[in-house]
Amino acid sequence: MALPYDIEITTAVDDKNFDGIVLVTDKISTLPAALNDLKKPLEDLKENDKSVEKDVVFTILQGEPFNNQRLVFSPTGPLDRDYDDVRRYSDAALTGIERALKAGCKAPLLVSPPNASFTQSQVAAALGALRAVYVPLEVREATPDKAKKIDKLGIWNSVKKDRFLKVTKALESGRSVARDIGGSDPERMAAPNVATYVTKLFEDPKSGVAVKVIKDEKTLEREYPLHAAVNRCAKHVDRHKGCVIELEYVGDGEPEVTVMLVGKGVTMDTGGVDIKISGGMRSMHRDKCGAAAVAGFFQILSALKPPNIKVLGAMTMVRNSVGSDSYVPDEILTARSGVRVRVGNTDAEGRMAMADPLCKMKELALNEKNPHIYTIATLTGHAVRTVGPGYTIVMDNGPAREANHAQNLAKDGADLADPLEVSTIRREDYEYNKSLSPYEDMVQTSVNPASGPGPRGHQNAAAFLLMISGLDKHGLDSESRLRYSHLDIAASSGPYPGLPVAAPIVALGGRYLLPKVIDEEAGDK
Repeated sequence: MALPYDIEITTAVDDKNFDGIVLVTDKISTLPAALNDLKKPLEDLKENDKSVEKDVVFTILQGEPFNNQRLVFSPTGPLDRDYDDVRRYSDAALTGIERALKAGCKAPLLVSPPNASFTQSQVAAALGALRAVYVPLEVREATPDKAKKIDKLGIWNSVKKDRFLKVTKALESGRSVARDIGGSDPERMAAPNVATYVTKLFEDPKSGVAVKVIKDEKTLEREYPLHAAVNRCAKHVDRHKGCVIELEYVGDGEPEVTVMLVGKGVTMDTGGVDIKISGGMRSMHRDKCGAAAVAGFFQILSALKPPNIKVLGAMTMVRNSVGSDSYVPDEILTARSGVRVRVGNTDAEGRMAMADPLCKMKELALNEKNPHIYTIATLTGHAVRTVGPGYTIVMDNGPAREANHAQNLAKDGADLADPLEVSTIRREDYEYNKSLSPYEDMVQTSVNPASGPGPRGHQNAAAFLLMISGLDKHGLDSESRLRYSHLDIAASSGPYPGLPVAAPIVALGGRYLLPKVIDEEAGDK
């Protein structure tokens, strides 16, 4: 995916190719020698304006070498307290670019000097700035003259770094894809339209990504019976028919790791027969942000083309419609794994839609090199109540926990301003999903609403996915162990109204795609 504007690296803070400077740092006194030309005018400004270093300020830089250049100083605020993190940089860059846009800048230059305490602060700042210039897909299509907010973004660095630029462009292109799919309304990104978008995105063989769309009703019923149950009502409307989109990327060289991603792609969640009430359907077109993240991650793969990695993806696209052919509570359905499950609440459709593609990933993983399986989903309201807006929850099974995966992923996310909180799946969560009836093997949910008002709603859902897919047979007590992690992004997918965040693809990029590139970049200094 080509961004609608250019991104350029420059070593000159007075580069005349840009029409405004956005400075992101904590204190004027910490500016490096390479930015001495900014230090003196800012010190003078601070003497006359006590808000400098506290609030965003706008001024005009007089004289040489700037000659009336616009300057926005967007301070990070303190960086030395126990709770300060690299989001200070991404937040300040976002605010600073927004102020530059209000000033009329079309080619702003982001200046964010490195900080030894936050090794990826420049990446975080760049991503914050780029978030400010994203234009929603519907706006780009309906009003082409508003398709972009800027012509180009400059990023200052004391040394020109081509790999830094490549990584920044790749991450933002992936986030843009995730926002296009996740944020667009339930008709523009109904399941067939998502399939068209993704197919077109990777249609060039040079993309390195292979796409397969499974939409035949009989195939879905046979291969993905629980997904087909959720799709049962929507399939009668052509523009709402569900599908499973499978993606594959294989880098050059022998794969050292296989990453397997299953994303929840509910294009509109009415709640089904257990219908959402009291405005509960508002924002439910965002219930596809998990699948959107999968597509976004593959866009990053396509842009970076990392070697020695294989990635498989499944986007479980479906609309949870309500009508005479809806799946209903008390139904007993047989999953791909052979597990018989009784429906407790049709508003727990996300775990149903993902269960069978997850089972297929489990089957494939047994023959893959060093596999790690993920589910990514806006799955539970309980996740939001537990950690609050802005945080992905990561939960590992035994083999993943043994490898310290959740803590490592949380560290990668923290470094790149894509934070995660670690949660644990416990015995109570497995017990919660077990049936007490002779009719079925397990229950889809024991309480209403589906998101679980009880104390362990997001952990219960993760345990359900392990059990319904058969992954619980590949834990620490198995001879064929498989690493699995569930990422609940209900709290991190982004505000509504507002833009999707595209979590957690930057954190996943930090774990699997960027270490070698970033390490080499550090050596360029």
